[in-house]
Amino acid sequence: MIRTERSAALATVTIDRPEARNALTGEMMRTLIATLIELDEDPSVRVIILTGTDPAFCAGLDLKDLAKTYDDATVRRSETTREIRSLMPITQTPIIGAINGAAVTGGLELALGCDFLIASHRATFADTHARVGVMPGGGMSIRLPQVVGINRARQMSLTGNFVDAATACEWGLVNEVVMHSVLMDRVRELATAISEADPLAISELRRMYSTLAHRSDPEVYREESQWSRRWMSERFNASTFEANRATIIERGSSQQ
Repeated sequence: MIRTERSAALATVTIDRPEARNALTGEMMRTLIATLIELDEDPSVRVIILTGTDPAFCAGLDLKDLAKTYDDATVRRSETTREIRSLMPITQTPIIGAINGAAVTGGLELALGCDFLIASHRATFADTHARVGVMPGGGMSIRLPQVVGINRARQMSLTGNFVDAATACEWGLVNEVVMHSVLMDRVRELATAISEADPLAISELRRMYSTLAHRSDPEVYREESQWSRRWMSERFNASTFEANRATIIERGSSQQ
């Protein structure tokens, strides 16, 4: 089951199958994709939070179910016009992963599809594709080395060992680790901060990161500069900036 709750500009999507540690069936995958697309198309939603019902975030794909429904799930997935990466559709709306427990294999790929992750101290992470004899198809071999480095990614994938929350934070897989009881409060705090910014600017910035962040060639700096000049020419509003300047300064002072 996929549950959705809304509060102001925030939408929380919860994978709710705790008896199976939130393993995703084919139907749940279709529902999750459809839910994220629906929320992304709603202009009142500024940030999406993705989490699971305790005790796990997501134990991956339900292979027994997918053995029966894989062809149907693949056909249904191809029906959407959205490109799918890390098991999730590409969205204009930022997605924060609130990792409340184990994120394993497909569950880790799902987490890697988020903009960034905040973890409970109970969270653990593992890639067990090799141990169960399947190959990743949800972005693991692409996204995991991007966030933790190629050697650590190889270590996780080849051993199948679990990484605890503190290690995941040290490696850059998650941004912060907080006590389990305050996980959602902290994620909502960050989501609210994002929701206060211009949604067009947020979407454009996410596109810039997606397009430029993993390149290191000299041309990429020129492209960023051109992108910035184009935005300033077409979208920047000086009067709005001046009106918000005091708020921006006050916010910076309060965070020091």
